[in-house]
Amino acid sequence: MPNKPRAGAIRKHKKGPSSGTGGLGRKALEGRGPTPKAEDRPYHKAFKAKQADQRRSGRDTGSGASPHTRSRRDKAEEMVTGRNAVLEALQAAVPARTLYVAVRIESDDRVRDILKLAAEQSLPVLQVHRTELDRLTLDAVHQGVALQIPPYQYGDAVDLGRQLTDQWEKGYLRAAPLIVALDGVTDPRNLGAIIRSVAAFGGHGVVIPERRTATMTATVWKTSAGAAVRVPVHRAANLNRTLDGYRKLGIRVIGLDGNGDISLPSLDAGEEPLCVVVGSEGKGLSRLTRQTCDAIVSIPIDAATESLNASMAVGICLYEVARSRPTT
Repeated sequence: MPNKPRAGAIRKHKKGPSSGTGGLGRKALEGRGPTPKAEDRPYHKAFKAKQADQRRSGRDTGSGASPHTRSRRDKAEEMVTGRNAVLEALQAAVPARTLYVAVRIESDDRVRDILKLAAEQSLPVLQVHRTELDRLTLDAVHQGVALQIPPYQYGDAVDLGRQLTDQWEKGYLRAAPLIVALDGVTDPRNLGAIIRSVAAFGGHGVVIPERRTATMTATVWKTSAGAAVRVPVHRAANLNRTLDGYRKLGIRVIGLDGNGDISLPSLDAGEEPLCVVVGSEGKGLSRLTRQTCDAIVSIPIDAATESLNASMAVGICLYEVARSRPTT
């Protein structure tokens, strides 16, 4: 008589009977290793504190919100945080979308001035809990107030040159087009100061490349002291191709460099359209940009001084250009 399996030795399930586990049950008895540190456990407050510290120091956490989510948020908006920073931004007429104020904020003179300016500028004010304000500002130190800045709407640099030359030829401009282009200027305060100089000396626009450059942030708005409202900033997909296009439109392109062939006092700006290109204070103009320029102009300075700040060099150059052009 053949042997029969004893009752209960065969387990039945949807896929049919099977006998035993084949040794796979041993994995259920294995340990899960050492307990992770508190700062490595996503739901622990130490983990959230570590993320906040890394965001403030500009490092990627490698967890939490994805880099794509953060990059979309950075491009979509900018949050100015802190009572002094928000007050200065409103005083400089920085275009803002919303003012966030923490519920039950401890009021002082700065908070009262912020609310007064927001009312004068018809700026929407939203009261939110501090936890929500922490989330909106990525855990930055906000002191109970934050200002949301909308993304800057850049124009196209090629269109700028075409529009200005067309308006000048038709007599719509009182002076020949004057443009300032930036080559590798990454300091936002330099960009803001350059915009201010362009506005002061009758310039018509500023051109920045799409990469490796300062962009229109709240710092730029504040440094320009409101001049950014009057001077448009345009982006160039390729700066050298844009400059070459300006030359074809009849715009003379000059670069500022300490080793220029022409001294600024000897520059004949005349009444022709002009584009002034300035490089970074450290590296100056790039090689390709120098080759694209019609002329390289230097500003005479004392031999003991190595170079001028980019915004200062632009201001001096634009003053000389404005002085040499006839007044109308």
